[in-house]
Amino acid sequence: MRVIFMGTPEFSVPVLEALAAQHEVVAVYSQPPRPAGRGKALRPSPVQARAEALGLSVRHPLNFKAPEDREAFAALNADIAVVVAYGLILPQAILDAPKRGCLNIHASLLPRWRGAAPIHRAIIAGDAETGICIMQMEAGLDTGPVLLRETLAIGATETTGELHDRLSAMGARMICEALDRLDSLTPAAQPEVGVTYAAKIDKAEAKIDWSRPASELVRLVNGLSPFPGAWCEVAGERVKLLRAECVAGSGDAGTVLQGFDIACGTGAIRVLEAQREGKKPMPSAEILKGLVLPARL
Repeated sequence: MRVIFMGTPEFSVPVLEALAAQHEVVAVYSQPPRPAGRGKALRPSPVQARAEALGLSVRHPLNFKAPEDREAFAALNADIAVVVAYGLILPQAILDAPKRGCLNIHASLLPRWRGAAPIHRAIIAGDAETGICIMQMEAGLDTGPVLLRETLAIGATETTGELHDRLSAMGARMICEALDRLDSLTPAAQPEVGVTYAAKIDKAEAKIDWSRPASELVRLVNGLSPFPGAWCEVAGERVKLLRAECVAGSGDAGTVLQGFDIACGTGAIRVLEAQREGKKPMPSAEILKGLVLPARL
């Protein structure tokens, strides 16, 4: 098939690689390079970097309002477009341009967690499972009919980073299957009930409030790991908490019980991995060799 690929972050890279190995990728669309690092030099997206390494043509229009951008897209004469975490709302003219339309790889069990941050939100909410949906795109936000879906259990202390990688690999496999079976798949409309929206993560969510129940804080820590990372202050230093589990214990909220076990509003959590300012992530046992916790955080 002649495929247009549209994606931007690391999550999209395995999908691009899988498609390039099995189909003719006629162009790659990605968000423009952004300033990054201390020098604020322009850095291409992970998709752009990988596409260029594969020798593929990369385009990054700011939007598709300009007629020349729409015309250039249509002129590719693609059979289908595959979209995964691209970062732009596509107008109807773009959705209609490929012969077989546009397919989206979405990292949730639609209609649950439509929107920007489905992996984070599934863990933070305590969902037992998530998955991938291959969806026919339409004008609404993640509202199109689903061609394929597959579920995946979420581990008890699994982080967003780990789940991200598993879902990315699943999406790469499933989109290739969907293209192979495209003529025999029957689109299924999403149900009207069970719709939730995965709002973009706000950094203000990341500060730990020890008065909350332990179960909620464990989900928050794991769901915000590795980015932006839940955090607390220890002797004036901001420490990121990157993995946690619930443990037996109680006390006033914020009391250090032993090691890196902290009492919460109800119950207690054990911090398993953390990161000090300017340091690499480490197991809590290693962190505590150089960080003295006060009696109460």
